[in-house]
Amino acid sequence: MAIRYKVTLAYDGTAFAGFQVQPHQRTVQGVLERAVNRLNKSSDYVHVFGSGRTDAGVHAVGQVIHFDLVNDIPDQGIINGLNSLLPLDIEIKMAEHVTADFHAQFTAHGKRYVYRVSQTKAVNPFKRFYTGHYKYPLEVNLIKTALKDVVGTHDFSSFVASGSQTKSHIRTIYTATVKELPQEKELVFEFYGNGFLYNQVRIMVAALLEIGSKRRPVHDFLRLYQVKDRNECRGTAPASGLYLKEVVYQPDK
Repeated sequence: MAIRYKVTLAYDGTAFAGFQVQPHQRTVQGVLERAVNRLNKSSDYVHVFGSGRTDAGVHAVGQVIHFDLVNDIPDQGIINGLNSLLPLDIEIKMAEHVTADFHAQFTAHGKRYVYRVSQTKAVNPFKRFYTGHYKYPLEVNLIKTALKDVVGTHDFSSFVASGSQTKSHIRTIYTATVKELPQEKELVFEFYGNGFLYNQVRIMVAALLEIGSKRRPVHDFLRLYQVKDRNECRGTAPASGLYLKEVVYQPDK
C-alpha cells in the first residue's frame, strides 16, 4: 500500500522555467521527480503534485508538494535523502506522513504571496533576481488606501494574464498589506487569499505602484473590477520579486 508524503520546500526560481514539467526545460517539478524516484523502491514512476504552478523566475519559501511511495521512510529520512539528491537552488524544509485524502493543491485553504520591490534609482545587481524594481517616487499612503479595495471577494478578470484556462475569475483576498523597509530601500507587499489567477499578484502590484506614483486613481481597482478588461490594466511586475510564502491547509489536513 502506498504511503503519502507531504513536503514543504523552498527554491530560488531564477534558473528554473517555472514549477510545472515542460519538455526540454529545467523545472522545479522535473528536478523533484528525478530525486523522488531515486528514493522509490518500486519500478512504478512516482509523480510529484504541487500546490500550484509558479512561473519562470518566481521563488518559493513555502511551496508544498505530495507524492506516494511504497516504502515507509521516516520524515527526517525524506528531508535528508532529498536534500542530498537535489541541487542547491532547492531545499526541503519539512516532510510528514499524511492521509491518502490529502492533496497539495485540492485540499489547500489558501495561499500567501510576498512581492518585494526595490526602490533604488538604478537596479541593484545583487537584487536583480530577487526583487522587482521601481525607480519612481511613491506615496505609500495611497497604496495602503488602495489595498483596502483589494480585500474581499471580487472578479479579477482585469488582473489575469492571457493564456489562463481558469473559467471563473472570482477570488477572495483575505488580507493585503504593504510595509516599507527604509534601510533596504524596499517595499514588501503581502497577499493572502483563497487562490490566485495566472500572474494576478504581479498585475495587482503593477497597478498598485501606478497608484502610488499617481499614474492611476487611488480607487481604480473598483473600476477595474467592473470593466473586467485586461487592456485596462496592462502592467505586470517582474517575476523576480514574487515569492510563494505559504500554502495554508485546514487543521485536519
